[in-house]
Amino acid sequence: MPAGAGRRGLPQGRHLCWLLCAFTLRLCQAEAPVREEKLSVSTSNLPCWLVEEFVLAEECAPCSNFQAKTTPECGSTGYVEKITCSSSKRSEFKSCRSALMEQHLFWKFEGTVIGVALVFACLVIVRQRQLDRKALEKVRKQIESI
Repeated sequence: MPAGAGRRGLPQGRHLCWLLCAFTLRLCQAEAPVREEKLSVSTSNLPCWLVEEFVLAEECAPCSNFQAKTTPECGSTGYVEKITCSSSKRSEFKSCRSALMEQHLFWKFEGTVIGVALVFACLVIVRQRQLDRKALEKVRKQIESI
């Protein structure tokens, strides 16, 4: 049979793969129907620091037990700062991230990375010793069979 003769095109598995890719691409390109009506956003419901300039009244500090229960801004990070909005003169609390908290998270991450690295280093050493023993046994068997 000459070269290139025989089955033409893609093998059956690849046809299926291309079909799935095309279908997925078609789904990704499909757009959701766009509603023409526009929703008006009331700025009175938004915190003032999102829509106007503000001045920091109190630095970022951990929430007290009372604040944690009563202030929703304490829920996400556990730290809040008090701000005063310039034009409306409203005082509000704003969630913030403490430098101390960031430092603790960083060192937890570093410790985890080092721990995982040590575990895998030990696994590599153990596996290398197993492979070395197997190689020595093969060499020993070859020498004995001679």
